[in-house]
Amino acid sequence: MATVSLGAHARSETGTGVARKLRQNGQVPAIIYGHGREPQPLAINTREVEKLLGTISAGSTVIELGIDGRTARTLIREIQRHPFKRHILHIDFQELVAGEKITVSIPLRFTGTADGVRNSGGILEEVMHQVHLRLDPANIPDHVDVDVTPLTIGHSIHVRELKLPEGVTVLDDAGATVCVCTAPKAVEEVAAPVEGVEGAAAVAEPELIRKPKAEGEEEEK
Repeated sequence: MATVSLGAHARSETGTGVARKLRQNGQVPAIIYGHGREPQPLAINTREVEKLLGTISAGSTVIELGIDGRTARTLIREIQRHPFKRHILHIDFQELVAGEKITVSIPLRFTGTADGVRNSGGILEEVMHQVHLRLDPANIPDHVDVDVTPLTIGHSIHVRELKLPEGVTVLDDAGATVCVCTAPKAVEEVAAPVEGVEGAAAVAEPELIRKPKAEGEEEEK
């Protein structure tokens, strides 16, 4: 389980105008909520959180959020970004409670080379890139490995075949396809021109068919 640290400050003022002023001063408005606690507005340094998000999987990394001397173990539940500029507008944190199960999205990591790719020129198609799990926060994996080595052409791996830690509940359909090895795409063969035949043979021209002239009939001008 990956764990990182991030600093934050509690704030009492809320509202659109306050949030706008925070962003202008290099801070991101945020909130922390969780079982048994009132939602608490926060302010986080924009540069620090942008740097952190560039190095972690936000949905599955536990963030030890330091709030004015107190530490809370959290997960990021939502990141709101500007639709065009893409800078962060707001972040929601959920405080984790020991023994209380949560739902997370864990990335899939494909390992090995499929037999159908290595020996038959097939193509590995990755259908799913993450799996949704319900588990105890203490058991959050960084990723789920998918070994594709034995996969031959025409065969696939399904959610039910994933190897997961004990006590983990998969929320995705057990029959959903994770990846599949498909046959190589057919290559169209273009016939080469026969040596010694003039270019007209390589690029066929339509035959000009004329009605035969009757005897004595002059050619039309």
